[in-house]
Amino acid sequence: MKVVILAGGLGTRLSEETVNVPKPMVEIGGMPILWHIMKIYAAQGFDEFVVALGYKGEAIKRFFYDFDRLRGSLTIDLAQGGVKPHADRPETWRVHLMETGLETLTAGRLLRLKDFLGDEPFMLTYGDGVSNVDLKALLAFHRSHGRLGTITAVRPPARFGGLDFSPDGEIREFIEKPQIGEGWINGGFMVLEPEILARIPGDDAALEGDVLEPLSRERALMAYRHEGYWQCMDTLRDRRILDDMWATGAAPWRIWE
Repeated sequence: MKVVILAGGLGTRLSEETVNVPKPMVEIGGMPILWHIMKIYAAQGFDEFVVALGYKGEAIKRFFYDFDRLRGSLTIDLAQGGVKPHADRPETWRVHLMETGLETLTAGRLLRLKDFLGDEPFMLTYGDGVSNVDLKALLAFHRSHGRLGTITAVRPPARFGGLDFSPDGEIREFIEKPQIGEGWINGGFMVLEPEILARIPGDDAALEGDVLEPLSRERALMAYRHEGYWQCMDTLRDRRILDDMWATGAAPWRIWE
């Protein structure tokens, strides 16, 4: 099953980081968040990726083109022009890097992949969120209900940390980024049937507003509830939180060895 990753947006709220690279190439622990997302999928057996490129897509192409050569020791034959890596290939993924336009919106990028995706169901996510979601359970749930799509519903982390204090005002504890106790949002990590592609009118169609919301009104969309970890890298503060978690070995999305 192919995994589509939407990686063409401008990432305006991370503008300090996205001047030279697209948002999915912003690094967490020295590796792009796109790599982290792909590791989540590959660790669970889904290792064929279709990356929908747009803004500064050449940076993503360059990363994968040079991936083997930059990840380990090399022998370079200057006379013959040959390059021989010394380590085993770090990943066994198949990665399709597909240009989908600079100004194309999210659903429009999917439409541009229609012929490539064919008539099979596919997974879909955004290029800026990590999670420890059970993807095999998600897929099993999707296959069980027979609707056109499944999204992973998550409880977003609170924007600010909390305080625990006594009735007289004595601070007991600072609480870092608790999960909120109510409300669900679309966390990405979706499974979609190919029939959905025929419902996309063109490049100017947005995934949620123009595709998923109409499907929900038709009762053709289901939610897989994920109570575990999820975090979107939407701001510089989010990036720092993810980077700190990785540095301290406390990254819940690191489900691979």
